[in-house]
Amino acid sequence: ICNGFQTITRMGIVPAIDGLFQQEVALQHNDSGVFRDSWVTLKVEPSTTCVFTKGIDLLPVPIRHGEGKFMTLSDDVLKTLEANGHVAVRYADPVSGEPTDEFPLNPNGSQNQIAGICDKSGRVFGLMPHPEAYLSPYNHPHWTHQKINGSLPEEGLGLKMFRNAVEFCKENLV
Repeated sequence: ICNGFQTITRMGIVPAIDGLFQQEVALQHNDSGVFRDSWVTLKVEPSTTCVFTKGIDLLPVPIRHGEGKFMTLSDDVLKTLEANGHVAVRYADPVSGEPTDEFPLNPNGSQNQIAGICDKSGRVFGLMPHPEAYLSPYNHPHWTHQKINGSLPEEGLGLKMFRNAVEFCKENLV
């Protein structure tokens, strides 16, 4: 997982549709024009090839960015991303679980609600939200409420993405 999403998109490492080192997507300033520091809900695309998102449907995660608006200027690139499983996660409504363009649920105005993409192999994953900042259940802003009502997870839900990567490596790279 790379939270240097701006760097790997600029370098053409993700999505690398036509090979490495060709910039096909970019991150722009948030539509709101301000730095956002809040929590969002991600919806995993069922058709994604991303190894990090296996077994995850919805995931609450923090965001911290002023340049997180995902976009491409090419309709062909966008169609390829959508058709070939490159889109891994989208900003979603936490109640309905459906992808949304509504602010602040889509906090930056990302095209097609895209919050993260992966390369063809599914092993290189770039996204703006920060699952690494939700490794402990006490990182969640509502942990006290979760503890009181018995819904506090044993570990932070962002850790699932990293566990998925380890499992993939154990199964495929040993």
